[in-house]
Amino acid sequence: MELKNTVKQNGGLKISVAVIEKVAKIAAMEVEGVSNVSVGSSGVKGFLAKTNLPKSVEVTMFDGVADITVNVVVKYGVKLPTVCKEIQQAVKSNVQNMTDITVSKVNIIVTGVETVVEE
Repeated sequence: MELKNTVKQNGGLKISVAVIEKVAKIAAMEVEGVSNVSVGSSGVKGFLAKTNLPKSVEVTMFDGVADITVNVVVKYGVKLPTVCKEIQQAVKSNVQNMTDITVSKVNIIVTGVETVVEE
């Protein structure tokens, strides 16, 4: 992904999609109420049966603009719409500030709820 403001005589700048995914994951983890950025768990049997595991953060680029999907596990008791909106804002602003790449949308998929097991 070459950035628009790159000066040709000094070379180019390319940012890997993996870097954008990492920035998005860290931003989501910093939101209060997020337990993990993960596709959730379907147990050991389900884990071993899958050959192509989905990513916890997926970035799709269209003409230099990013669409980001983040899979999260939230803490029990949080208000999902509020937490998801905060994740969207955090991911969008961090990716845009750090990479100068425009983010058109951030999709949030809640894949699980962390519960506290009392002994």
